[in-house]
Amino acid sequence: MRGVVRHYAGPPLVHALGPIDLELARGAFFAVVGPSGCGKSTLMDVLCGLAKPTSGSVRFEGKELHGEVPDGIGVVFQEDSSLAWLSVRQNIAFGLRLSWLPKREVQDRVEHAIGFMGLSQFAGHYPAQLSGGMRQRVCIARTLVLRPRLILLDEPFGALDQQTRLLMGDELLRLWRETGATVLLITHALDEAAMLSDRVGVMSARPGRFIDVVETGWPRDRDSRVVSDPHFGELTARLWSSLRPESMKTLGRVA
Repeated sequence: MRGVVRHYAGPPLVHALGPIDLELARGAFFAVVGPSGCGKSTLMDVLCGLAKPTSGSVRFEGKELHGEVPDGIGVVFQEDSSLAWLSVRQNIAFGLRLSWLPKREVQDRVEHAIGFMGLSQFAGHYPAQLSGGMRQRVCIARTLVLRPRLILLDEPFGALDQQTRLLMGDELLRLWRETGATVLLITHALDEAAMLSDRVGVMSARPGRFIDVVETGWPRDRDSRVVSDPHFGELTARLWSSLRPESMKTLGRVA
């Protein structure tokens, strides 16, 4: 992202985002935190090509995005997007329905994703028979079978309890290591950002821009056990010290 700004037409005109500069190295894990309404979801839409920047440019693997999601980018949104009339297995296979892959490979990818996300016992169930957290796991698995090189995640574990979030974070880290994909995670949870990422970008109140980028310093083979490391507390404290004044602005208060 180079000089990216995003406005929404009014009246009144809303300056939602930017200017923002961001470069993600191949295979990196980058998390974004920020106050409510700061433009995190707008950032996601621009990054994946669903929205065009008002000014500036977004490039993926050297090609500029022009309002479409290119091959190689997988997106998991916060909202449950499972399809009620399809089973878990059919939901996960949905993204591959128009692919030219051999039927056997499609089946192998789907079964691997089902097992990876802990859904083996529910493969024949329908979304109405699942908890909200399990439905979100179906949505994540539906993205995984596409084997994206860049994975964009918007609060993917928001419907899960804290213990399950930690364990799912471990699985996400394992996926990241095994696939070599680049990951950008948007989250409201400072501990999640501090545990999972190589770098954390802290966004300002609207119009959202990066006011701090924190290097976590974790090894690549990390897992949820880092939460007991003294450095983990230092990271979350720094993130909150940057984020608190911006959150106060959002509430109309002086920090």
